[in-house]
Amino acid sequence: MSRLRERIELLARLPWAGPAPLTALIVLTLLLSALPAATAAAVGWLIDRLTGGDASDAVAPLSAYALLLLAGHVLIAVREPLSYLAEARIDGRHRAELSRLAASSPTIDALERPEIQALIRTARADPESFMDGTPGAGVLAQLDLIGRSLALVGASLVLAAYAWWPVPLLIAAALVLHQLRWHEGVQRRRVWRHVLGPSMRADMWSDALVSPAEGKEIRVFGLGGWAIDRIDGHLRTAYDPLWPVDRRILGATWRQLVAVLVPLGIVYVVVALDAASGGASIAVAAAALVAGTGVFEAFDGAPQATINATTCVQAFTRLRMELADGKAVQREKSTPAGGPPTVRFEGVSFGYPGSASPVLDGLDLEVRPGELLAIVGVNGAGKSTLIKLLAGLYEPTAGRVTADGVDIADLGTAAWRARLSVVFQDFVRYHLSAADNVTLGNALTAPDMAAVVGAARDAGFDEVVSRLPAGWDTPLARTRDGGVDLSGGQWQQVVLARALYAMRTGAQVLVLDEPTAHLDVRTELDVFTRLAAHRGSASVILISHRLSTVRRADRIVLLSGGRVTEDGTHEELIAAGGTYATMFAIQARRFQRGFDDRLEEGELT
Repeated sequence: MSRLRERIELLARLPWAGPAPLTALIVLTLLLSALPAATAAAVGWLIDRLTGGDASDAVAPLSAYALLLLAGHVLIAVREPLSYLAEARIDGRHRAELSRLAASSPTIDALERPEIQALIRTARADPESFMDGTPGAGVLAQLDLIGRSLALVGASLVLAAYAWWPVPLLIAAALVLHQLRWHEGVQRRRVWRHVLGPSMRADMWSDALVSPAEGKEIRVFGLGGWAIDRIDGHLRTAYDPLWPVDRRILGATWRQLVAVLVPLGIVYVVVALDAASGGASIAVAAAALVAGTGVFEAFDGAPQATINATTCVQAFTRLRMELADGKAVQREKSTPAGGPPTVRFEGVSFGYPGSASPVLDGLDLEVRPGELLAIVGVNGAGKSTLIKLLAGLYEPTAGRVTADGVDIADLGTAAWRARLSVVFQDFVRYHLSAADNVTLGNALTAPDMAAVVGAARDAGFDEVVSRLPAGWDTPLARTRDGGVDLSGGQWQQVVLARALYAMRTGAQVLVLDEPTAHLDVRTELDVFTRLAAHRGSASVILISHRLSTVRRADRIVLLSGGRVTEDGTHEELIAAGGTYATMFAIQARRFQRGFDDRLEEGELT
């Protein structure tokens, strides 16, 4: 019953092929299903005329037989491209649904889990080995199975015209053959399910070898051979467990031969002897023999496509349950209009899975409307984690984050993020034009070039744009025609302009996680000064390892041990003589000795 339900679930995706291809495929399937019975009847008709003594009488059945053979080839030739089109559409729809599902997850913690990545790898319908399947192939396999079943009925009727007893014998034998092949496919899939990890790691190194970013280090450090050895090792780990299974399957092939030869042999011998003794005409015997072969051909399709497709769909279903599709949308509320909200972290705790201690432990923090707040602390203090909690990318394990007293989870992620703009430390370099890279700061509204130009000017990116070959239309990737690459500092100006664009188009809270870490001190100070001057009424939360920059903030908080341990203006914290004062003194001495204190040195973050 479970197998039938899985087949029905695959067939439910058949309309994804589109009305025209689907109609054509159904018609072709029906025509092809009629061929075995028609061919058997034509053979019997032909032999009957040939044994009748007048060869001229065989012209009509011979023509019919030839037309049937030709029709078979034509129908298969026409079905091939239609099947390819239908499969591509079904798989495309499936991949779109998978992308929509992954994007709809309100948080990213699930996507960081290895088991979720394994489910995505299985469900994405992008075959990279003979064990990877797609829903499209499985759906068409079900349509093909329906056609084969109709062919089975037709061939059985022809065979039953001779005698009824061969029909159940051959059908039972064909079912046994199909079950043996199904069991083989399940065995392979059961082993493959446990070796996805090594296969994914091999894919990672394969991508690294052809990636320009990783390619620099691979070539400079001479890692090519080492990476290839890693790929080979991972592939052996993935595929070696399959070989014993295939050897066992090969050794058991005799069972399939027995399932085919014994029942067919019985039918062929009995029919031949009957015809030889005059119990049945040669024409009837020939039609029966051809129909008997047609019964077996109805079960000749390999079940691996169905097994692989079912595994793919099952992974998608599990993924949908794990990601709690639509959870954020269900709780959406209208966001009250007005200025920047008062944001509070109220007893917030958070720990990563597998970590012995929490990153944040009962943290209390208030971000006042229109305030420029700086957050500092040593590596691992939880600054970036705090920002991800503020953006709703993680959910607190305890406590809550509120905006004007309302839990941001109750506001709904879409409504809350419309008021928020974040520049992450590990920002994404999109292979798009300079203008598109900036307007992605607010993809929900129509692009506003005036806001783009203004944001670029405030971020200091306008000078870079003036030197680009095609200005704002220049792709920011060498892999694109006419594209260029930017330095690390220039890319930070891009993402800063992206955030400022979001502010110009409605964002009320701007979060900057090391936004200028790759810039020198003077350039960073210039950017920060312009940011402070052009932020309007928006609240700004700034994380920076350079304390000479954050000293200009309205307020500075120091994170340590998962909590706020110091809070005040720069002057107040220096006067207090605590950890912040010590950190500031160390950085001041380093700067006096000529150190730039860029993030790459990694002392503070």
